[in-house]
Amino acid sequence: MMTKSYRAGGFTLLEVLLVIVILVALAAILLPQLGAIGEGARIDTTGLLIKTLQGKLETFKLNIGRYPTTSEGLNALVDASELSDQDLAKKWRGPYIERSQLKDPWNNEIHYVQPGEHNEKGVDLASNGPDGDEGTDDDITNWEK
Repeated sequence: MMTKSYRAGGFTLLEVLLVIVILVALAAILLPQLGAIGEGARIDTTGLLIKTLQGKLETFKLNIGRYPTTSEGLNALVDASELSDQDLAKKWRGPYIERSQLKDPWNNEIHYVQPGEHNEKGVDLASNGPDGDEGTDDDITNWEK
């Protein structure tokens, strides 16, 4: 008499554990690379933001006749009441940019100095970059370092 061997369908515990180990290994390899891609995107976005701010400042200057002073800051692009000379506020045609665009992707204020000390464009714009420290190699600026 012949007996049939019967095996229930499904995975053994060893097979399930092997799949889990493979998935954990893949995650350990891929997740750091995805973080680096995200950081690069933030750096690129900040560079574009600084170029956008430079353009908005040029438009502001065409309307008002001058750049915002350092004390007025970039907030003068958002709100005419930030201008120290309210006669100039009558020429204001803003808002030129949204207030949320005055911060970099790391939620730090964009530094603004007028007259610029580092470039020929009249103003200095800078982000402290990923490390948040001013004057380091990862700063993102509108001038050549």
